[in-house]
Amino acid sequence: MPSLIWASKSVPNLPPAALEMDSIVYPQGVGYPDALPKNQLILGDNLVVMAALLPEYRGRLNLIYADPPFFSNRHYPMRIGRGEDSRRPQDWQLAEGYPDHWPDVDSYLDMLYPRLKLMYELLSPTGTLYLHLDWHADAYARLLLDEIFGSDRLLNEIIWVYHGPSPIRSAFNRKHDTILVYTKGDEYTFNVDAVRQPYHPTTVKTFASSPKAGFGKVPDLARGKVPEDWWYFPVVARLHSERTGYPTQKPEALLERIVLASSNPGDIMADFFCGSGTTAIAAAKHGRNFIATDVSSRAVHTSRLRLVDAGSAEFSIRNTSTASLLPSDSNLMNILDIHRDNQKIVMKSEHVDEIDYWEIDPAWDGRLFRSASQALRPPRKGSLPTVLEIPSNNCDLPVKIRFVDIHGKTCSIIME
Repeated sequence: MPSLIWASKSVPNLPPAALEMDSIVYPQGVGYPDALPKNQLILGDNLVVMAALLPEYRGRLNLIYADPPFFSNRHYPMRIGRGEDSRRPQDWQLAEGYPDHWPDVDSYLDMLYPRLKLMYELLSPTGTLYLHLDWHADAYARLLLDEIFGSDRLLNEIIWVYHGPSPIRSAFNRKHDTILVYTKGDEYTFNVDAVRQPYHPTTVKTFASSPKAGFGKVPDLARGKVPEDWWYFPVVARLHSERTGYPTQKPEALLERIVLASSNPGDIMADFFCGSGTTAIAAAKHGRNFIATDVSSRAVHTSRLRLVDAGSAEFSIRNTSTASLLPSDSNLMNILDIHRDNQKIVMKSEHVDEIDYWEIDPAWDGRLFRSASQALRPPRKGSLPTVLEIPSNNCDLPVKIRFVDIHGKTCSIIME
């Protein structure tokens, strides 16, 4: 088989790395304080993160979904405003999202290749990798995956099709992504009945009217069919209930199909370019354990908001020693009036719309923040809740409160 060669092709020798614990989040207090999380949300360069995970997770991940930068050479800002007119982008309130800029294709492959190698090491013998790209780099990636997994391990080349406006006038509009699916071995998980879909009404009508339809083969119309390798799901821009403002967010239905097909309840699945956290949401919704990683603090914060809002099982937030979750801003406290009313913490401020999220550790031990109560600004309409209940556990210990504003700045206070 041909292989892809470029001048700087290599796998770096990474020094031993450790992950630092920032906090444990118990959405809506469920599981606090007894349950220890199996789920992890990690901030840091995923090359370092995967190297740090290898000693414990080598050969243990049942499913990996990877949605890396596409080599688009574009910059993707994040929308942080609320109630804005989607038709007037000049009025949007924006923040740093993530860049997808590379000097050349060699630089891009230098990023992608060693990460794919580590994903292979982390996959279980029966595990599956879904690599999501588009026309910019999918041809390069397929050669790399053939080298790493073996060309015979290509299970599917899935085409995700969608529609929407396009400025292209000199070619056909580019309205699909490519998802390359590779298995690590001959035996792998594929839950065919979990992803069946109804036959088209025309097909049902045809079989009902003619016994010769299908050349004598009559399908089980009630059971439904296995989806083809082209999938239509609307992009998130058309799904108002899902939009977070994070760029290139993927629809939940897309990830749910992947999760249901290629993993089982209790399995461990990972997304090392987690972005807005859709993979973690799909995993939590269907009883899978997740490891979600991103180099962007905005991505990790957005994922935390979505997991809390979805009522996920408890999860830890960790980071590499070189990654800071969110910058602190002591001036944030100047716009807040915080007081305790028995078993409640009450926040008063004329600038409540500037606060994105706040949470409470009701028994602060001076070391690890355990978030037992949270409130977040609704992603589309409504106001941030300004009252949080304090769970009754260990009321003799101080309460620590943490805040995050819409600009990604954070602060905290301790109430004795």
